[in-house]
Amino acid sequence: MDYLTCTLLIGIGATLTMDAWGLLRRGLFGVPAADYALVGRWLGHMPAGRFCHASIARSAAVRGERTLGWCAHYLTGIAFAGVLPIVWGVAWLRDPAPGPALLVGLVTVAAPFLLMQPGMGAGVAASRTPRPANARMHSVLNHLMFGAGLYLSALLVRPFFSF
Repeated sequence: MDYLTCTLLIGIGATLTMDAWGLLRRGLFGVPAADYALVGRWLGHMPAGRFCHASIARSAAVRGERTLGWCAHYLTGIAFAGVLPIVWGVAWLRDPAPGPALLVGLVTVAAPFLLMQPGMGAGVAASRTPRPANARMHSVLNHLMFGAGLYLSALLVRPFFSF
């Protein structure tokens, strides 16, 4: 199995871990799971030149937005997983360590804080939401779970490496 296939599997596994955490936190904290249809709506408006919305929930629906949002979610997870072999080399894939994976997970929270939330009407780092500190905390926890998923997924696929 080459390192691109491994990275693909690690990204999918990490994103699945993040999604499982989303379901668990709904039960533990009463926090609703992310609605990736809204991400698809945001992305779906971009070809027409609309990158920012006052409220993405009140913006016009886009055909296939749920599928688009979920695909974007998993493709983003795969892309972020690619940071590990790029920065730490293939050696990290052979012998994964939790530190780099958690660091990548934490750094990825910049994407929602600086791109998605402002573009979807929530403000920088959820500043325009009813409880910004709570939203930020959950974003950081979600992305740390993604980082944990990177590490755990790397451990699971490591026996299949041939390099």
